[in-house]
Amino acid sequence: MTAPRRLQRIIATTDFHSAFDDATPMLAHLHAMRHDSLIVDCGDFFEGTGYYRLGRGRIERDVLLRLYDAVVPGNHGWSHHLEPALHDISVCANVVGDDTGEPLFHQVRLVRIGTRRIALTGVIGPQAFNAIPPDQRAGHRVVEPVRALRELMLAHHHQADSWVVLSHAGFDEDLKLAAACPFLDVVFAGHCHSDRPKPVPVGDTLVLKGRELAAGYALAQPLHSGWAGRLADFPAAGALPDELTPVREAIDTVREELSTLLGPIRHAYENRPLERRALLQDLSNRLHSGLGAEAVILNETALRAVQLGTTLTTGTLLAIEPFNNQLVHARVPEPFATDPTALLSHLAERTGPIVFAPEPLPDRVPAVLTTGYLAETYLGGRTQQAGIPLGQAVQHTLTDGGLR
Repeated sequence: MTAPRRLQRIIATTDFHSAFDDATPMLAHLHAMRHDSLIVDCGDFFEGTGYYRLGRGRIERDVLLRLYDAVVPGNHGWSHHLEPALHDISVCANVVGDDTGEPLFHQVRLVRIGTRRIALTGVIGPQAFNAIPPDQRAGHRVVEPVRALRELMLAHHHQADSWVVLSHAGFDEDLKLAAACPFLDVVFAGHCHSDRPKPVPVGDTLVLKGRELAAGYALAQPLHSGWAGRLADFPAAGALPDELTPVREAIDTVREELSTLLGPIRHAYENRPLERRALLQDLSNRLHSGLGAEAVILNETALRAVQLGTTLTTGTLLAIEPFNNQLVHARVPEPFATDPTALLSHLAERTGPIVFAPEPLPDRVPAVLTTGYLAETYLGGRTQQAGIPLGQAVQHTLTDGGLR
């Protein structure tokens, strides 16, 4: 019979993004610390590598259910948190059903850390929520995080000594959140994709974020008065414990599939870090000329930067394009159709740097070749498929296989 856990601290990861190539230290440490630590995650555990694409989220789900006590859903892998098993450990105070107004997830979990009664909750920022593919968030609505947390505190203030938030909104947004909600004790941050080397106090609230992609974690522990927090890298580990053998075997099976060779990399790209903009510009020009598209618009964040060698493998390709984007023809809403400068500005403000062809764009752009994500989230919807996945176009561009 397993002894009951006597929790002494909270350990938080964030933005793991299916990084199983480097996950052994993380998994081994969380397993070792679980006996007296509440293990939580700040979102985006899913998507980002070929382990997700080929495994369809099964490995990530198994890890979360074996090692984690609570997670806040991020914009990647949103639909997985609606599955019954993961829904049980998902916490989010500020997403409701659009028609009913009822919470979509558990809003708060009450746990004891040391002698402290903890109210543990989560929030997703509006920007992150709007980045969820529209079909996955259909029927869902985000509530402003400050409002949701204040209402939750009023409803449960008599049940808790401390308030801890798992946030998927970005570090700068979390600093504002802490200032607006001084009753919070700890905010674990996620979504910002930048290192924060130390915890930041905002009044009596501690805001902290561990390193992403299985590199490190954030830890918070109650003191006699207040909380102590620190950041750390996961210590080296040679192997996973026997209890995680099914996880190791699943990782090894997918790793073998990812080693499949796809062809030699063109000299212009080999043996150097991938420059996303250069690749997308090359790709956009090829799509414009090879497929006869009047205009091509892509966002840099559709791809990930990786180190390239001399050959392209399935794993490398899926690390570059992990999101399974499809190229589609999309409508351009008025008045952007007659103002290409405003169109590019509109997209860049929402998705980051934009790459396009031809340059300059025509004076009138009623339709563009783009990704299904941009078409359905920020443009007027798709008109038809282009017949080629973005990943396939990337493969042909890197290996000079041609576009067809």
